[in-house]
Amino acid sequence: MKSEPNPKSKHITAKFGTFLGLASGDVPVYSSDYPSADDNELPNRHAYRSYVDDIFMGYKWQCVELARRWLYLNKGYIFDDVAMAYDIFGLTSVRVIEDNSRLPLKSFRNGSLRHPEPGALLIWSEGGEFEVTGHVAVITEVYPDRLRLIEQNVTHSVWPEGQQFSREIPARVTADGSYWLRCSYGDATILGWVIQTDDDTYAELIEPPAPELFDLQLRQVPDKGQTTRAWLNIANPDEDAYVEMMGAHKLGSRAEDQHRYFVHSETAERELKRATNELHALFMHATDYVLQDETLLEKFNIPPALWPKIHQSWDNRRNQMITGRFDFSMSARGIKVYEYNCDSASCYMEAGLVQEKWAEHFGCNEGESSGAELLDHLIEAWKASEVGSGGQSSADTKSVLHIMQDGDLEETYHALYMQKAIERAGITCKVIHGVSGLAWDDNGDVVDADGDQIRWVWKTWAWETALDQIRAECEDDTERLRTYQTDQIRSAAPRLVDVLLRKEVMVYEPLWTLIPSNKAILPVLWSLFPNHPYLLNSSFDLTDELQASGYVTKPIAGRCGFNISLYDGDAGLVEETQGRFAAQDQIYQELWKLPEIAGYNAQMCTFSVAGHFAGSCLRVDPTLVITKDSDLIALRTVEDERMKL
Repeated sequence: MKSEPNPKSKHITAKFGTFLGLASGDVPVYSSDYPSADDNELPNRHAYRSYVDDIFMGYKWQCVELARRWLYLNKGYIFDDVAMAYDIFGLTSVRVIEDNSRLPLKSFRNGSLRHPEPGALLIWSEGGEFEVTGHVAVITEVYPDRLRLIEQNVTHSVWPEGQQFSREIPARVTADGSYWLRCSYGDATILGWVIQTDDDTYAELIEPPAPELFDLQLRQVPDKGQTTRAWLNIANPDEDAYVEMMGAHKLGSRAEDQHRYFVHSETAERELKRATNELHALFMHATDYVLQDETLLEKFNIPPALWPKIHQSWDNRRNQMITGRFDFSMSARGIKVYEYNCDSASCYMEAGLVQEKWAEHFGCNEGESSGAELLDHLIEAWKASEVGSGGQSSADTKSVLHIMQDGDLEETYHALYMQKAIERAGITCKVIHGVSGLAWDDNGDVVDADGDQIRWVWKTWAWETALDQIRAECEDDTERLRTYQTDQIRSAAPRLVDVLLRKEVMVYEPLWTLIPSNKAILPVLWSLFPNHPYLLNSSFDLTDELQASGYVTKPIAGRCGFNISLYDGDAGLVEETQGRFAAQDQIYQELWKLPEIAGYNAQMCTFSVAGHFAGSCLRVDPTLVITKDSDLIALRTVEDERMKL
C-alpha cells in the first residue's frame, strides 16, 4: 500500500489504527504504522478503504484520507481523487456532497501575502521525507510565529492529554506581510496552502497550459550516411535479438523514417506523468469496485472458477504489480486514455534503450530521451519485489525467476531486456521458450528442463492465453468452467495454465491484472468518474450519445489492436482491423482519433512502474489503429521554448 515515508520520531509508535487524538470538529486521528497492522482485522485491500456515510475518503490511515474526512465532516465537501498528495495544490474546486455543486479552491505559495487559516490544507511537494507522494495536513490554528496542524502518516504517537493537534510548524511574518513556514524536515519543502475561497488575491494562477504545448512535432536529423553503419551492439543478447527481429539496425521499419524523430514539451511530459499516476489510482479503484460486485465481474468473461483466485491475488498482491503501459491520444485537444495494458505490455526495450542508442548514433542532441530512466525504475521495482524472499539464498532454486515467453522474436528481445533489469536487481533469472521442456517432479511440482523447480515467473504471455486453454478444455461449457480445478496434476506434460495457476507459483504480473487490462473496465471507470478529463465515454451498450458522436468497438479481452472498428457519427464505419478476438464480447468507447502529423497517426504511450510514471514512447501508423506491427519513432522531451522553433 502506497504511503508517505515516515520521519523518525522520538515518541512511542502506536499500533496501526490506534486513536491518537481528537481534532477540532470532533474528527479522530489514527496511527498509520503499517508494519503493525493486524492481518486478521485488515485481511485485504478492501478492508483498508475508509468510508463515511458510504463516501470514500481514502485509505486508512493516510494523510489524504484525513484531509478529505476532515473537510467532509466540518465543511460538507471533499476534493477529487488525487494520485499524490502534492496534486491537491493544483486542484481548482471541491465537490459539495449534498448537491454535487462545485466550490472554488485557491492555492497560495509559502510566503504569500494571504496567510493560512484554520481549515486550509497545507501541502508539501514530493521529495525528501515525502518522496514520491508529497504530503497534506489540515491547518487548525494560525499564529504569527507558528501554526498547528493535524495529519496522519508522519508520526504515529498518541497526543498528550488535552492536545488537539499533531504538531506545530514554525512561522515568520516579514515586514511586507508575507507569511513564511519553515519545514521541520530539512529535506522536505512546503509548497503552500489551499483555501476554499472565491477571492483569488495573491493566489497562484492555476491555468491549464497553452494547448499547443501538447501538440507533437516531427523533426529530422541531417543525413550523414548514418544508416550505412551498424549502431546496436549485437554482442548483447537483447540487442542482437532486436536486430534479428528488425532485420537491420533501425528503429522504424520505413527507410524514410530513419532520420526522423518527434519532440514533445516538458509541460506535456509533466501532464503525462500526472495522468499516468492518477489513472493508475483510478484503475485500481475501479478494480476494487468490480471485485465487490459479481454482476459486474460477470461482464469480464472470466471463468467463475478463477474468481476466488483473483480475489486472493488482489487481497494479497495489490502492490506487487511491476509494470504496465497506458495508451493515450495527446494533442491540443487534450490527453485521453484508450486503455491500460497492465497484464502483458511491450515497447520497453525500444523506449528504454533503442531510441537512446538511435539518438547517439544519428547525432540527435535535442532534449532528452523520453525513456531514459525506464530501466532504472524497473531495476528498483524488482529489488522491491518479493522474489527470493523468505530467507532463501540466491543459489536456492526457489529464488530463480523464470521468464516464460513464446517463440516470437519480439517477445525474445522484450524478455531479454527485462532479464537485464531483473539480474541487475540481484535476482537469478532463466528464460524459457515455450512449455515443451517442462515436466512434473515426484512432488507434483513443475520443473524446467534442468530440473529447477518453478516458483517465480515473469511472463510475456497474457493471462487471457491461459484462460483460453481453460475454455478450450471445458469446451466453453458453463458448468465445467464454473467448477474447473486449477491445481490438479495431469498425466500429460504441464501446459501454460498448469504453471501460472498453481498456488506454489508466484506470477508477475499478478492474476488480478486481468481486471484492469480487460476493456470491460472502461465503462466501469466512466460510471465511477463521469466526464473525467482523461477518460473517454465508454459503455457496455451502444448509447444514442455515442452513436451521434462516433464510437469505437473493442473486444473486452483483445490485444495488439485486433478486431477494432471505428464508426464516425456521420460517415459510418471508417476503419476496422481483423484478428483473433472476434468472438469476444465488446464495449463501446467514444471515438477520439489519434492526432495526424505528416501522414502519421501518433499514439503516446507511458509506462507505469510500481504504479508510478517511469517514461514514455511514441508509436505511429498510417492507419487510425495502432497494432503490433506499428512503428516506434524516437521521442525527445524538450523545453517548452523549443516547441516554438
